[in-house]
Amino acid sequence: MDKIEILGLIAAALTTSSFVPQVYKAWKQKSTKDISLTMYLFFFTGIVLWLIYGIAIDSLSMIIANAITIVLSFFIIAAKLKYK
Repeated sequence: MDKIEILGLIAAALTTSSFVPQVYKAWKQKSTKDISLTMYLFFFTGIVLWLIYGIAIDSLSMIIANAITIVLSFFIIAAKLKYK
């Protein structure tokens, strides 16, 4: 694995893990009133496209980060719809 892919993995870990507190808060408080559904729908779509791009260029860091972020953002969207 080259140094640039290691840098990508570190960046992926930091940006992806930044969603964990939001997911935890939504789950714990059963509230998403301050979260924009439109923003998360656009974001989710963008992340799906980044995942496809990561697969196309065979970038492990992009594939891992975007796959995990899809799961986390999907949880936020589901919580937003559930806890209206």
